[in-house]
Amino acid sequence: MPIKRVLTIAGSDSGGGAGIQADLKTITVLRGFGMSVITALTAQNTLGVHGIHEVPTDFIEKQFDAVAADIGVDAAKTGMLSSSEIMRTVAKKIEEYSIEKLVVDPVMVAKGGGMLIRQDAKKTLATVLLPLAFVITPNVPEAEELTGMKITTVDDMKKAAKAINRMGAKNVFLKGGHMSGDALDILYDGRDFYEFTSERIDTKNTHGTGCTTSAAIATGLAQGMDVCGAVKRAKEYITMAIKYSFCIGGGHGPTNHMAYVLENRDAFIAKPVNRL
Repeated sequence: MPIKRVLTIAGSDSGGGAGIQADLKTITVLRGFGMSVITALTAQNTLGVHGIHEVPTDFIEKQFDAVAADIGVDAAKTGMLSSSEIMRTVAKKIEEYSIEKLVVDPVMVAKGGGMLIRQDAKKTLATVLLPLAFVITPNVPEAEELTGMKITTVDDMKKAAKAINRMGAKNVFLKGGHMSGDALDILYDGRDFYEFTSERIDTKNTHGTGCTTSAAIATGLAQGMDVCGAVKRAKEYITMAIKYSFCIGGGHGPTNHMAYVLENRDAFIAKPVNRL
């Protein structure tokens, strides 16, 4: 099977645990070919975000054109898009290149609490980018921002998922990591609900979990998996990455993107792949 091409459109994390860096690690480990359009540079570590430098939109377009016109895109994901202007630029390019397998990670707040999106961009996210999403991957606080609902129960999660689906996202993967009990996530495809449960791991080292999960889903979709299959593997991948996370820095440490390989080493014996 030819290697599949996965584009991440997101911000750079200088600390290496989230953003573009986490996405490319994830795509590579899951045997995709990762490409990037960098939307912002961040001065960031495990303690928080210390500065954001947005990439000019004309250069975002140049990155997108350079990759999509030459290499091609089997699936894409978005992460940190900090302004309305950047969101509209990215949405225009997604439509121009007819990218249907799009995973939208509605990044709003960094793990350390720093805001990664301007207030005016929240409406643009809901009205411009969300309708292009094949899958959207909000956590509970992000779903609350998108819907205006308070989410405290699984029933609330399902109501929020329906509301986000009505906004235009074809599939809603709502992550319940901020809830109590087992780590329960739900997928809503516009008709049915699917639940994904895993053990809750007691660690503060969860920096980049949202980026990693959405990149894993995008890679699965690029490889021909259906939504449930892509989400299931992504859930397994991120659970293992958290379980074997790194105690690095003084704050929220990063997950271990190689843990999945170490746990499934027999399946990762090097094999030649066909040319595109």
